[in-house]
Amino acid sequence: MMLQEKKCMHYELVGNCLVIYVTDDLDHHAVTSLREYSDGLIDAGNIKHLVFDFAQVGFMDSSGIGLIMGRYKKVMFLGGRTAVTRVGDVVNRIFTLSGLYQIIEKYDTVEEALQMLQKSNRK
Repeated sequence: MMLQEKKCMHYELVGNCLVIYVTDDLDHHAVTSLREYSDGLIDAGNIKHLVFDFAQVGFMDSSGIGLIMGRYKKVMFLGGRTAVTRVGDVVNRIFTLSGLYQIIEKYDTVEEALQMLQKSNRK
């Protein structure tokens, strides 16, 4: 189910997984609206896992790292997990250097991430 489309992202709810398709660079301005809307969806309930799709992101600054970590913490306390997909070279380097891959899973596609996260629901 498609939830909303904004300038920098659109959202899709698949079972108890929220997929966030980031469609622009993640800087301070983009992060503010993404944080508010995604937190509202998570707080409304029935969301356990997050998938961030980075196919269209060429740049991410420290506010993007903060966004990912904050949403990770929200779903972690619900017993959920966070994944990223289709990460380009520049963002991949930022994730590696920041240590985000130690807590966030990386998959090639959104479908692969959803399959693995939903499989963990059955355990």
